[in-house]
Amino acid sequence: MKAQILAEIQKYETIIIHRHVRPDPDAYGSQGGLAEILKTSFPNKHIYTVGKEEETLHYMRRLDYISDETYKGALVIICDTANIERICDNRYRLGEKIIKIDHHPNADPYGDIMWVDTTASSVSEMIYEFYLFGKENGLKMSNEAARLIFAGIVGDTGRFIYPSTTNKTFAYAGELIKYNFSRTELFDKMYEMKPNIVKLHGYVLQNFEMRQYGAAVMLLTKELLAKYDAKPAEASLLVSELGNVSGIKAWVFFIEEEDQIRVRFRSKGIVINELARKYHGGGHPLAAGASIYSWEEAKGVIADLEQLCKE
Repeated sequence: MKAQILAEIQKYETIIIHRHVRPDPDAYGSQGGLAEILKTSFPNKHIYTVGKEEETLHYMRRLDYISDETYKGALVIICDTANIERICDNRYRLGEKIIKIDHHPNADPYGDIMWVDTTASSVSEMIYEFYLFGKENGLKMSNEAARLIFAGIVGDTGRFIYPSTTNKTFAYAGELIKYNFSRTELFDKMYEMKPNIVKLHGYVLQNFEMRQYGAAVMLLTKELLAKYDAKPAEASLLVSELGNVSGIKAWVFFIEEEDQIRVRFRSKGIVINELARKYHGGGHPLAAGASIYSWEEAKGVIADLEQLCKE
């Protein structure tokens, strides 16, 4: 599969790289890391990264603004996006050929070429593996590509503590830190919190609700977010914080936006992505998400999570 992808990259003059909506560090890391590898390897090609920018990730990368015409005859690569509905910028359809690179369960097999590896800690890890495969055939790593890929791996492994972290993950990280970028500066940007978000963090720790059978729940309404001057994307950064609480098996955050309520599931061992799929979402076995459209629906999600923990 990597050989097929490299052959297509070598063939096309214009390559446009997408990722999922509401991006996280792995989305930016894989998208941007691949772009920087290709720019360094093929300086005469036109390489673009597109999608709606996420302000909290500006420290990683700023994206390109391109016209619809740019997609004519272009190769489109979509990173870290399990299903079509989550692809950021629907213009991906305007490209000539589509490649999917992902590490989520392949519930929606889209694209002309698919490379899906559910054993990978992150798509950023897969991008580094792609570089290793292709470095004898023209692929070159840069300091910026290494910085982005490392950030993506760190983000999706929770600083190397999630079960998806493997020996290979550590080996790749060890190779990446040999490149010239500041890990201290990167970590500061990744994990620093504004004072208002620190206070929201405190609210979460004081007000989450323990339910039956090891389930836990946190509701963050629009009014509450407004009180703390917090954006939904900033609130999402707090979802993993309940992982250190004794007695919790799995938990859910409800984060209200203008038009929907984001549902963020996390687990210490119980498989929760099937529950996310019930609510038209998906994700990893221990980290998944969905969307609902009323607080009444949230009651059903909580009941289902409790039942899952009980079973």
